[in-house]
Amino acid sequence: MSRPPLPPFTEETAIEKVRLAEDGWNSRDAAKVALAYTLDTKWRNRVEFANSREEAQALLTRKWNKEHEYRLIKELWAFTGNRIAVRYAYEYRNDSGQWFRAYGNENWEFDPDGLMRDRHASINEMPISEEQRKFRWPLGRRPDDHPGLSSFGF
Repeated sequence: MSRPPLPPFTEETAIEKVRLAEDGWNSRDAAKVALAYTLDTKWRNRVEFANSREEAQALLTRKWNKEHEYRLIKELWAFTGNRIAVRYAYEYRNDSGQWFRAYGNENWEFDPDGLMRDRHASINEMPISEEQRKFRWPLGRRPDDHPGLSSFGF
């Protein structure tokens, strides 16, 4: 299976890869998102580790079962060859109705077919009020005319 754009990345294809990842995660469809990763993908996500596509899918299912009204913006930070670094922010509310904004960085490594082999994430989050929310588009893909991450000064 191939997931274009393929490495080695140019600035244009790295930006495209980041937006495709953002769009996938904003779908909150764990089975669909998991197809972007190798069968033996390795993840570090906070204190959780996934060591296969199946484990990554389970992690995403747990995540989105707890993080309601999830909206994410990713931005390219750096790239070279088959690696991309991104920064991102996302907002969600928990079962009690408390809103959060999470900030993070990810380092990605891809196989020759464009599937992500390694994902290392560092994430911090803070509670916010409903009024402090910035990401208010309808659930799903961020509209093309919606401000990106840098527009918010995050």
